[in-house]
Amino acid sequence: MITGGQSYVSAPPAFSADGRLLLVCSGRAVSVFSTATAMLVSELEGHEGDVTAVVVVAPPAQATAAAKLASYCWTAGLDGVLIYWDFLAAEVVRKVQVGLPVHSMVVPNICRTSKGAEVPTPFAFISVEDTSKPASEAKALRGQMKIYDLTKGRQVGGLLAETRKPENIVASSSGEFLGIANKRKLHIWSIPTKDFKPDKIRKIKLRHTKNLTTLAFHPTERTVAGGDVTGRILIWRCFGKSKFSESSVKSKEDEGRDGVRGDDDADTCTTWHWHSSSVKFLKFSSDGAYLFSGGLEGVIVVWQLDTGKRRYKPRLGSPLLFFVDSPDSSISCVSCTNNQVYLLKMPNMEVMRSIAGIKLPIASRNLGGAGRAVYGFDYTNRLVAIPTEDYCIQFYNLFDNTEISEMQVCERNFQPNDDITMYISLVSLSIDGNLMCTVDVKLPEEELGGLVTLKFWNHGSRAGHYSLSTIIYEPHSDAGVSSVAFRPGRNMAVSSSFGGNFKVWVQSLSSQSSDEKKCSGWRCQSVGSYKKKPMTSAVFSADGSVLAVAAENVITLWDPDNNALVGVIAETLSPVTNLSFVGTSVFLMSLCQSSKPQIALWNVSNLSMQWSYSIYAEAACCSPDGSEFAVLALLSCPDGETLTQQDGVILLFDAESPNPIASWSVKKASGGSISFVKGDVSLDANADSSRDKEAMLLVYVNGSHEYAIFDPRKSEVVVSKNTHKKIQAEESAPIGYASIYGDLQKLESKKEVSDVPFIPSDRPWETIFSGSSHVLPPLTKLCSAFLSSLLENRPVGNE
Repeated sequence: MITGGQSYVSAPPAFSADGRLLLVCSGRAVSVFSTATAMLVSELEGHEGDVTAVVVVAPPAQATAAAKLASYCWTAGLDGVLIYWDFLAAEVVRKVQVGLPVHSMVVPNICRTSKGAEVPTPFAFISVEDTSKPASEAKALRGQMKIYDLTKGRQVGGLLAETRKPENIVASSSGEFLGIANKRKLHIWSIPTKDFKPDKIRKIKLRHTKNLTTLAFHPTERTVAGGDVTGRILIWRCFGKSKFSESSVKSKEDEGRDGVRGDDDADTCTTWHWHSSSVKFLKFSSDGAYLFSGGLEGVIVVWQLDTGKRRYKPRLGSPLLFFVDSPDSSISCVSCTNNQVYLLKMPNMEVMRSIAGIKLPIASRNLGGAGRAVYGFDYTNRLVAIPTEDYCIQFYNLFDNTEISEMQVCERNFQPNDDITMYISLVSLSIDGNLMCTVDVKLPEEELGGLVTLKFWNHGSRAGHYSLSTIIYEPHSDAGVSSVAFRPGRNMAVSSSFGGNFKVWVQSLSSQSSDEKKCSGWRCQSVGSYKKKPMTSAVFSADGSVLAVAAENVITLWDPDNNALVGVIAETLSPVTNLSFVGTSVFLMSLCQSSKPQIALWNVSNLSMQWSYSIYAEAACCSPDGSEFAVLALLSCPDGETLTQQDGVILLFDAESPNPIASWSVKKASGGSISFVKGDVSLDANADSSRDKEAMLLVYVNGSHEYAIFDPRKSEVVVSKNTHKKIQAEESAPIGYASIYGDLQKLESKKEVSDVPFIPSDRPWETIFSGSSHVLPPLTKLCSAFLSSLLENRPVGNE
């Protein structure tokens, strides 16, 4: 089984000590990328749950040059395990069992005195979730902050704090301060970094009138910044002056502390406001002169700390989540909600490269109608086409787990924080991937100005690249398009409409002259309807001779060439939302997703029902060549879980039998989809027969766009190590002159003179001096060959 589609933005990434590598949490693994190429270098696989934190161990200041090149990190996950890695070798060094899901972790630089010397000792401050307390109780304190001695592998001290939910822990660069944002308060702890003891930890609280979302510590001063849900940024200066000082004498100056609420331990509190909504991250520059902030606007705001002046890095295209800088501050990265990580060259924040994962689900999924996912699958090239929020379609390689391309469908500016006014409602690809059709919908404003656009696209020079061929505005008057299907082997397509008709489209080729390249366009060939009922789905048979169209709850059969009705199948329990022919057989599968769900199989030859089940199916797909089809059925949603967490089961049927031949339990089935794709013989060493080479694989994409590819014919599903991924070998770092001034330019001679091979012959003097003088071999070779040819070789006898 091949897995992929993990989120790269579920947790903050981390740079290596030299800034050459970026460690990104990706599902149950940590992906290590090269900052020079943005290519995958290696993966750290060892957690049984999603990884929630990665912390690179910084080498001590007094460490040797060899020690500073060491590459170690700590990771934490929802499986309740802390793992110490050598991430260059991708090897586990040790594990620490916590026993509770870990949501956040920091490892500050802490020393302990041993035999009169300060010895660095790793302590982890972790935020865990107490699963023993019921989640249904609104006031249950399920979040806990604990301290773990990573050397001894056990907890030290008591709980630092208890909260309603696990909070994100932020540490200062020196490790002297820790903090969390909990409701309307900042909880800040002073950590004794030298001769550490848990009972010496002190705590203060800084209050605000709104809920706080994030915080950041100044690298050198006792200053902390906090962001709230309204977009305000608050700067507390000289916090903990009385509580954290050694004298512990409280200040008597209760007045004159601008912006400080009540008896909070801070000198001043300054408020800045630019963001229109919640602040997602705050980060001070390494010199402390600037503060970076970001949120839903997709803009990085750079604040000058002394004056409050600001400048911007706009047009990142998606709401921002995290901002992390490298140890040398020459490179930074910003994580966006569209599952993309941008590498920025500092200080001008120029985007150098990006690490793109699969696009995450759109928040307003209900716009697509009928609760159906709008993915498009390229059966031949093994790609998935996913609509994005910014009116694009991302083509993602399922086998390599990489983005192939991103194509703009609607030429329209996108603002992340604006209301949704347009979306892509449908994507359909032909079975060979040469043709594509998209449907985009512009929502009406005050019931005026709505528009449905149908677009046909031709395949480009590479997989996942298309060029626009034809634009059709309002293809079915003012009604929406319910489905689009291509005819196999022909440049023909059908679109069905909720307005009560379907249209057959054909591609015409025309050229103005014989020398010019032909231009293709699509036109409507015929229009059909059945008793003015809404046409909810349409599909062609495998050979293209039959067109099946669902007229609400009636399935009709048509001759696509003559647009003639040839048959009507009996009514279903509710309107049909999906039709599909089962391979080259005579069977047709129908799917109903209303209050009376049904999955049914019909025999087209005698217009009768073969069998049916009353189950709610999220999606279904049929094999293009065989007699199998798969159904993604939803299970009942347990109490306390949302619909996005609803589990399901994949059922594999053979058209001849109503009994499933295989089944698989899956997670996050709501909003998911399934499809067959062409198999890859390189993934199976035993695939030597012609049948194995044409074997089909089944793809399951869940509601979070994580996917799994497996062979449905095999009874055992084994998780592979994803050896198919394109992992690039790490590039060697430049040294010496190249590390300072870069590589020298290679000068190539304008005239290339090929080496003339010299092979002595039995009579070299006959040909050795023949030919032009400028192509003769060197004189040393001429003399040695000429003299050796005059000598006679005699065997040496045994004495």
